[in-house]
Amino acid sequence: MPMRDIVPSVTMSAQATLLTGQPVEKHGIVGNGWLFRDTNEIRFWQQSNRLIQAEPLYATARRRAAEKGRSFKSAKLFWWFNQGADVDISITPKPHYAIDGNKVFGITGNPEGYTDELERKLGSFPFHTFWGPMAGLPCTKWIARCAAEVLSDQRPDLSLVYLPHLDYDPQRFGPAGCNMPKLVKQLDDACEPLLVAAKKAGARVWVVSEYGHCDVSKPVYLNRVLRAADLLAVRMGPFGEQLETYQSRAFAVCDHQVAHVYVRDVADISRTKNLLTTLPGVARVLAGEDRAEVGLRHERAGELIVLSERDAWFAYPFWLDDALAPDYARAVAIHHKPGYDPCELFLDPTIRLPKLKLARRLLQKKLGFRMTMDVVPLDASLVKGSHGLIAADPQDGPLFVGDGEKPEGVIAMTSIRDRVLGALDLGA
Repeated sequence: MPMRDIVPSVTMSAQATLLTGQPVEKHGIVGNGWLFRDTNEIRFWQQSNRLIQAEPLYATARRRAAEKGRSFKSAKLFWWFNQGADVDISITPKPHYAIDGNKVFGITGNPEGYTDELERKLGSFPFHTFWGPMAGLPCTKWIARCAAEVLSDQRPDLSLVYLPHLDYDPQRFGPAGCNMPKLVKQLDDACEPLLVAAKKAGARVWVVSEYGHCDVSKPVYLNRVLRAADLLAVRMGPFGEQLETYQSRAFAVCDHQVAHVYVRDVADISRTKNLLTTLPGVARVLAGEDRAEVGLRHERAGELIVLSERDAWFAYPFWLDDALAPDYARAVAIHHKPGYDPCELFLDPTIRLPKLKLARRLLQKKLGFRMTMDVVPLDASLVKGSHGLIAADPQDGPLFVGDGEKPEGVIAMTSIRDRVLGALDLGA
């Protein structure tokens, strides 16, 4: 059954809506990243459950169960906003960071020691397949096996399980460039241990997706336009140019087909809006109260909300010369980049023998040398799929498949929370 999208139709905003039953303006997750105004830092992919400004499903269920004198046990496996969540079992990816800049992949969660126990049973989580040029099926297979173990060992009343397999190739190649029946079959096969465990436990299985992908043909560089207009400032240093948020009068936080443009002075809003409105690939620019038209009138949102045309998407680069690009641009660096970068799904096609370069970099790391895994391309035209807008056809948007549920028509994403609570006999 198709679900009605939200804007932005991206991972963190959609998951927050599914968890809270609230629109973006209420739960406050305005994208995968935004400007944290207190520190003037752009942060993407934050995991803190405290960022959600509405009560999530598992907290509501626990409270209502207690009111009825019932126990309630929940598991949150690789869903976002995992850290600090009011759940009994949580598992989420979290690398270890050393003082010398080194990084070692890992997962974390609770109860204490449980992630170690799971990795002893299942092998190490294949982190390199969760995101980056090698992103693909192995991580989904591991998560599904993990969820089966949790269901069998812990017997939670509610398990939230994130299986990302269908997010990778549709972004790389666009839906039209993918063998979707093959990808869906791979996902279906990967789910087998989880489905078997659910059947043994007598659990109902529901499937929700966050968004659908669309084919795109052109990246739009909002930040380069703002820089050419002397609105965006950079600082040059030993690691390339860096976006200077304090000195910039306007800059864009790009997130697929939606961008938040933060404008320091009210006097610059009209000029910035006019500058971006006529840009090829831009469909709409909304300011002030008009942001409510797409549900993004919120303190975390930009002074301007920019929506792309359907076959375009917003690339984050702000440098005008690739020789001056920041060092993180050529790496998988989701917490360093001031925007979402789907180029991280590719190996740079200009590198001769890219796998040899990967092996050399890994050897350097193993030997204790400082190194940058500089294998990500800067050519945004490689990206053929995106999302973020309301789907042109509801059949191409997010879906809900509920065991025993037969809703009619297009249902609201905000309705899923109450449907789950009802299935748990914890409705209002």
